[in-house]
Amino acid sequence: MFETLSNSFSSALKKIRFKDDEKALKKALAELKKSLLKADVHHKVVKELLQRVELDTKAAGIGRDSFLKALQKNLTQILTAPGKQGFVYASKPPTVVLMTGLQGSGKTTTTGKLANYLKLRGKKVLVVAADLQRLAAVEQLRQIAQQIDVDFFGEEDEKDPVKVVNDALKLAREKLYDVVLIDTAGRLAIDEALMEELKRVKEAANPDEVFYVADSLTGQDAVRSAAKFNEDIGITGVILTKYDGDSKGGVAISLAHQIGVPLRFIGTGEKMPDLEVFIPERITNRLMGAGDIESLAEKTAAVIDEKQAKKISKKIAKGKFNFEDFLEQLESMKKMGSLKNLISMIPGMGNMAKAIKDLDLENSKEIKKIKAMINSMTPKERKDPDLILKNNSRKRRIAQGAGLSQQEVNKILKQFNNAAKFAKKFAGKKGMQDMQNLMKQMGGQGMPPIR
Repeated sequence: MFETLSNSFSSALKKIRFKDDEKALKKALAELKKSLLKADVHHKVVKELLQRVELDTKAAGIGRDSFLKALQKNLTQILTAPGKQGFVYASKPPTVVLMTGLQGSGKTTTTGKLANYLKLRGKKVLVVAADLQRLAAVEQLRQIAQQIDVDFFGEEDEKDPVKVVNDALKLAREKLYDVVLIDTAGRLAIDEALMEELKRVKEAANPDEVFYVADSLTGQDAVRSAAKFNEDIGITGVILTKYDGDSKGGVAISLAHQIGVPLRFIGTGEKMPDLEVFIPERITNRLMGAGDIESLAEKTAAVIDEKQAKKISKKIAKGKFNFEDFLEQLESMKKMGSLKNLISMIPGMGNMAKAIKDLDLENSKEIKKIKAMINSMTPKERKDPDLILKNNSRKRRIAQGAGLSQQEVNKILKQFNNAAKFAKKFAGKKGMQDMQNLMKQMGGQGMPPIR
């Protein structure tokens, strides 16, 4: 997701080899300028960032460390706009959020992703279908609500979104919902009718937040449309969708600075868990190759039960991790979103994230084979993999039931056995130190984390 920009910073850094080399600094800044413009960062933002980085680097004495620190500091400032970060709850529930945006930006899907994000954090959420312009919008939101198991509010044959909003809010107060997310109408382009309807809906909802959902793939058009919505309606934050598909990625750097409204979340994939809080300091760390342990910890805490995690850790340490445990952990990981994105949050693991690309924990060929194999085992075999390892008749039966060759079953069993041994090694007393050493070795080729 951040590869292009991270590579740009790394390339610029390599230009500075010696201290007090002003020519090298100019080359580094020129490299950075070219890369940022190519990545679709607005030219005014590029100019301002480079001026700040140059001044700060010279003030601290030209060198790699001073350049890196200047870049980190000023990039964080550029990414930061006045306002809230992440999701902030109202002092008196329910927290009412108006979801706005143009058609095709992913507004309805993002409403579902945000509802899922809040549900995983223990909140009672109601999603409201107030987009009565697009024929499929109400049904789409209903299906998403069923998929993620949150409550849905919609009124059949109702033409007035204001009535829908008033009725939904009355229900939300009666039923003590924590958050109400209102999906509003969009258009293919900004027009007067859209803005008038949104003003009426906003007045009825009296929302705590107005989020504008912007399509990252539209580049600077996303910035211009967000600015127009802010001018006409007043928005408190932006959610940038389809960021995983944006090979340039520069719009994230430009957006907050240009419109003066904070970027609150980014969409990092097509599935419901693929939504991340946008916190400037953390994003800067990831761009610099230093990972984002805080976000990873938050994602993990939201989906993994602490007691269960301790139980699994003990089993791993004793070498008792089995196929039932594996399936359970796989289900938990699916709730955390893209594996590539999770790996990129670990310091020094950027190169591994590139190698993983878009591994799908649900639909990849390898995962399907493993699931088919496990589903062909008896409950006893799932709990005790040793029963299978040296028993060819069991392997043949499992292979036949899973539609696999015995060779494929042998390969999966061997991989599982090796992984269990590997995990057991790091579960020991020196495990954390060993893991840190391994991560240093793997991350040795990338940009050094900033300390």
